Amino acid sequence: MQPIIEETTEEISADRQAIGAALMAFNEERAPTKLGSYVVRLRAPGGEIIGGLSAHHFYDWLHIEILIVPEEFRKQGIGTELIRLAEQHARAKGCTGVWLDTFEHQAPRFYQKLGYTEFGRLEGHPSGARRYFLQKRFSE
Repeated sequence: MQPIIEETTEEISADRQAIGAALMAFNEERAPTKLGSYVVRLRAPGGEIIGGLSAHHFYDWLHIEILIVPEEFRKQGIGTELIRLAEQHARAKGCTGVWLDTFEHQAPRFYQKLGYTEFGRLEGHPSGARRYFLQKRFSE
């Protein structure tokens, strides 16, 4: 009996979890994973979260998914400190390195100044620009 294929444009978190669980089960049979989340919050004096870094470690790498420092706090070393903390966490977890992606209009040069090197590029994403994939491999 064949499965039923259904399409939707609505993101349903339960669906994403079920699909992700199926993939994780497949992966676990072949290569046991080390999976975990990592967040560094940046809070305003009033307590609300105004930025920070969100990442997860999967197998032997930390993937930085989001890094945002509000414009009024940039050029003060805060972004560098967020990256430093993420790298420190990755090393403590035994990761080989850190990888991330960033758009041309975001911060590729910022990451390159911190020792990240390009391992991939997607031209025309968004249209007329580029998306960069960067990594920083820790020394053996």
